[in-house]
Amino acid sequence: MKLYNTLTRSKEEFAPLKDNTARIYTCGPTVYNFAHIGNLRTYLFMDILRRSLTACGFKLYHVMNITDVGHLVSDADEGEDKMVKAAREQRKSPWEIAEFYTRAFMRDIERLNIGKPEVIARATEHIDDMIDFVQKLVERERAYETSDGIYYDIGKFPEYGMLSGIKLDEQQAGARVEVNPEKRHPADFTVWIKAPKEHIMQWESPWGMGYPGWHIECSAMGLKYLGEYFDIHTGGVDHIPIHHENEIAQTCGLFGHPAAKFWLHGEFMLVDGGKMSKSLGNIYTIDDLVERGYDPLDFRYFCLNAHYRQKLNFTFSGLDSAKKSLANLRTAVASHKDGDANPDLDGYMREFYDAVGDDLNIPRALGVLWNMVRGEQKSAAVYNAALEMDKVFGLDLHREPEKQPEDDFTPEERAEIEAMIAARTAAKKAKNYAEADRIRAELASRGIVLTDTKEGTTYARA
Repeated sequence: MKLYNTLTRSKEEFAPLKDNTARIYTCGPTVYNFAHIGNLRTYLFMDILRRSLTACGFKLYHVMNITDVGHLVSDADEGEDKMVKAAREQRKSPWEIAEFYTRAFMRDIERLNIGKPEVIARATEHIDDMIDFVQKLVERERAYETSDGIYYDIGKFPEYGMLSGIKLDEQQAGARVEVNPEKRHPADFTVWIKAPKEHIMQWESPWGMGYPGWHIECSAMGLKYLGEYFDIHTGGVDHIPIHHENEIAQTCGLFGHPAAKFWLHGEFMLVDGGKMSKSLGNIYTIDDLVERGYDPLDFRYFCLNAHYRQKLNFTFSGLDSAKKSLANLRTAVASHKDGDANPDLDGYMREFYDAVGDDLNIPRALGVLWNMVRGEQKSAAVYNAALEMDKVFGLDLHREPEKQPEDDFTPEERAEIEAMIAARTAAKKAKNYAEADRIRAELASRGIVLTDTKEGTTYARA
């Protein structure tokens, strides 16, 4: 198995550091709101990694954190704690907020067939581990105290930027965070924050009452469960320039090396070609998709059609295609269940594992599955091989395929409609838009709705 390592910017052969067990740390959710589909794409990537490692014969010991304190509104050191802000806005305690949204997140990943890591670690249950980590940084003079907290001394780590390529001397005051005259370098970041008396989440520490910085959480919990050096650290690409860069600095401050050998990152999801934004009203949750008639696994199939290191553009027409394709795939798989043919499947299985082992090339692996089930000879061996592949895909291909709704067009009606659509297409090519609109309007008057897609124009009764 080869994986793309962000740290070395290359594909490298994966072999566990100890025994045959892949030890993994994943940056989990900050549980102040519902996870949206962009967040969940990252955890689908996490799940595909888990399933692929298992399929390739490795065992797993996987840790994921739940951030329920310390993550400021900015990923750097700006704003207030997201949990405290949500608690104030929703008039609940931070612990009530954390419990509610943690349950919502766990329900979402269950619906998406995302396997739970072996350890799920809440930040608030590991404060002592974080304090111990900060104390060691201070003792080694890698962190220093100011009036508002403990800061990592980035000047003591000239290798800062090894993951993202950021140049330390380019980090100008005020460029990323507000200027603080007590900081030794503008890019120094908090590992412990001194809390004002009115702050509703704080703990005793050698520096007075306070709470941890976001970045120290993952370093401390990774160390507790996986040791000072483990196999794989995963997250989204948004973690590369700040969060993971700071994690590396913290661990290097104690041990002289990054916490993990491999650093893997899932790319962004776009919506209609642009960024997700509350102001644009294009942030969707799994509940939103379910309300619109989609199964969560339709979204999973949609995501599997793009490599995890490629941006993925979400559209509802794309999700419609995924829904239809998944239904067709289940139908094709089911058609083999009772077949008695005996085809040679070794080539398909070899291609499948080659794709999975090539940096989790799931789109290619899906293509192998489709080619296998399209065969005219029906074979129970094909059915069983498809279910074996589905241990990686996680699409519940054993499910009975849903019956596709049948329309009630007569052959004569269908021929007439398709002729009108062809005439409309020709009118559009000739830039005779008035005629194209007239044909659409005539069909609409008969209760027939047209939908234009990249693949052509479809029609249905209104």
